[in-house]
Amino acid sequence: MRLIVLSLSLSLSLLLSAVSANPLSAAEPAPQPAVASPLVIGETFTLQSKALGETRRINVYRPQPWGLDPKTPLPVLYMPDGGIGEDFLHVAGLVQVLTGNGSMRPFLLVGIENTERRRDMTGPSRDPEDQKIAPRIGGSAAYRDFLRDELMPQVRQRYAATDERALIGESLAGLFVIETLLQEPTLFNSYIALDPSLWWNHGALLSGAGKQVPSVARSGARLFLASSGQPELAASSARLAAVLQQASPATLVKYQTLPEETHATIYHPAALQGLRTLFPAQPPASP
Repeated sequence: MRLIVLSLSLSLSLLLSAVSANPLSAAEPAPQPAVASPLVIGETFTLQSKALGETRRINVYRPQPWGLDPKTPLPVLYMPDGGIGEDFLHVAGLVQVLTGNGSMRPFLLVGIENTERRRDMTGPSRDPEDQKIAPRIGGSAAYRDFLRDELMPQVRQRYAATDERALIGESLAGLFVIETLLQEPTLFNSYIALDPSLWWNHGALLSGAGKQVPSVARSGARLFLASSGQPELAASSARLAAVLQQASPATLVKYQTLPEETHATIYHPAALQGLRTLFPAQPPASP
């Protein structure tokens, strides 16, 4: 028994000696992790709007593919639903990837964060069911005034931009895209509408689209239109495509059906196709 006690005492003494000699002993504080830095992909600013009677947050992403002079003026792609917690990040990712791999011309992406989306993206409606979706609806004309008279001048003042402008939106924002194309086609050069909610106000916008075809055609505006596999939305988009195909010169550049996508999943894959279709990269200059 005495031999066992002595052995344990000797082992304990050696262990204590080793710990005291170790500079990383438990008595010293653990190394602190490196301080994290913000991950920055663009810029954000606020704009006080008289048209909307409120302050709006604007998010901006400028792609920088290899060889592009940072001072080069770029065309501008405007997007409703452009908050960080909305669709801005994944559309910025598409612009970054497509410009980087040469599938798309570089565009400055300008996202408008929502405050009252269902107010801003819709025109007036007499449908009682439409009137139930939000406390206020029918503000699309004021939102268009905000884009034209307040946001666009601010973007031109802040950034190197060309006169080329495009608009992209899905669902109710797609409805706003189509409404703008039909009512003020020269406001943008190109339009991307994904699963637009053309059922709004008993489909009045779609029913009156034929009357707008001549003015839309004269404007030279171009449209990429896409629909998911949701039957009602696909049927209304197909009807709109048929109407716009009458325009000469052609307004409808492409109507893309994605039956495997739902209304909830269509934005990203359809936007990819739309950006590639409307804004292909310029061919390389001849040597």
